[in-house]
Amino acid sequence: MNVDIGEVVARSGVPASTLRYYEERHLIRSTGRRGQRRQFAPEVLPQLALIAVGRTAGFSLDEIARMFTADGHPAIDRTQLTAKADDLDHTIARLTTISDALRHAAACPAPSHMQCPTFRTLLAQASGIALTW
Repeated sequence: MNVDIGEVVARSGVPASTLRYYEERHLIRSTGRRGQRRQFAPEVLPQLALIAVGRTAGFSLDEIARMFTADGHPAIDRTQLTAKADDLDHTIARLTTISDALRHAAACPAPSHMQCPTFRTLLAQASGIALTW
């Protein structure tokens, strides 16, 4: 059972223009047309979910395109996934430290944030810059 592009838009939240672009980039493929409207197989929704997660994780569209076989099935390099997960873990740790620094700065009673040893430690950790000579 094929699904009209409007239904794909409604179910996925992906605009029709993006669906057409993804089709041009060979990330998804339509099964044909009914009148002027593209039709898609139901498998397009999991493909769109994979594309969305890949984009959020920081993969380029070219990298994502290589995650699909010619017939649209996922064929994901597990080593590549592990490397990206490691990158994300590093980013999460850095952002957590920045969040901690901001929350501490917002509540810190020190007259100047730079006089606060906790803030200075968090600032150094977040930036990767040693704050002493």
